Amino acid sequence: MPVRIAPSVNVLGEALQPCSRDPMTGFMRNGSCDTCAEDHGSHTVCAVMTAEFLAHSKYLGNDLSTPRPEYAFPGLKPGDRWCLCASRFLQAQAEDVAPRIWLASTHQRALDIIPLEVLRAHALDVE
Repeated sequence: MPVRIAPSVNVLGEALQPCSRDPMTGFMRNGSCDTCAEDHGSHTVCAVMTAEFLAHSKYLGNDLSTPRPEYAFPGLKPGDRWCLCASRFLQAQAEDVAPRIWLASTHQRALDIIPLEVLRAHALDVE
């Protein structure tokens, strides 16, 4: 059965912009924070990695900085853009280690978990 992508609309109600193609991100590894029913983690927040966030994520058991060639995962470094799980972003925000984000590249489904005002407070592209 083919994967059905949710409409590609960002949190601003506009067309979803790409997040990163280097490294290739997204639940579907298409460079965008698109989502679908199979994306149980809601990988919808386009975030810019920081050393602090990467260390915190590793501490919590989700090592995003170590390359995993068996999954074609290059490992992330500060400055890389990556589609984060909405709940992981919200947890990082509550613990004062949330990375900055791009609203134009954050899927509207992130709003199911994160209030828009929280996203705006961390946005690099605030209107």
